[in-house]
Order: sequence, then C-alpha cells, then structure tokens
Amino acid sequence: MLSFRVEPEVAEKVREMAVSLGIPQSEMIREALRQHLNALAAQHDALVYEKSPLTPEELAFASVERWAPAEDWSEWTDETG
Repeated sequence: MLSFRVEPEVAEKVREMAVSLGIPQSEMIREALRQHLNALAAQHDALVYEKSPLTPEELAFASVERWAPAEDWSEWTDETG
C-alpha cells in the first residue's frame, strides 16, 4: 500500500484523466507507476549493458536465424487437428 501527497493541480489532472478514460484513479495511477518503473528498469539495463557488453560466446547465438526442429514433423499431427 502506498500513500503520498501531490500538488492540488496534479490531483485535479489525475481526476480529470481518470474520468475521461472511464477508469478508477487508483487503476490509472497503478498503471502509470508500473510503466514508469519498467522504463527505469530498461534504462538501468542499458547502463549495465554499456558497462558489461555481451561476450563473443554470448553473441554466438545471434547468428542462429531460426530455432526450429531439424526435421519436418508436420505429418505427425493428429487427424483431429
């Protein structure tokens, strides 16, 4: 459970947007917070990658264009689908 204060202008914008979207304010705030946390995590991942890029061994998998069975197994499907 989180509880925090915001400026009255921000609170009013939240109310207006939630009404215009037809969703509860708490749902809108949860989704906005989730998206923001995902964006921060992506930025962090990028910084980690810059400091420690993939090794040649890890990059070897990039040459694999498509992972699939080596044989055609399509005739093994069941008659019902």
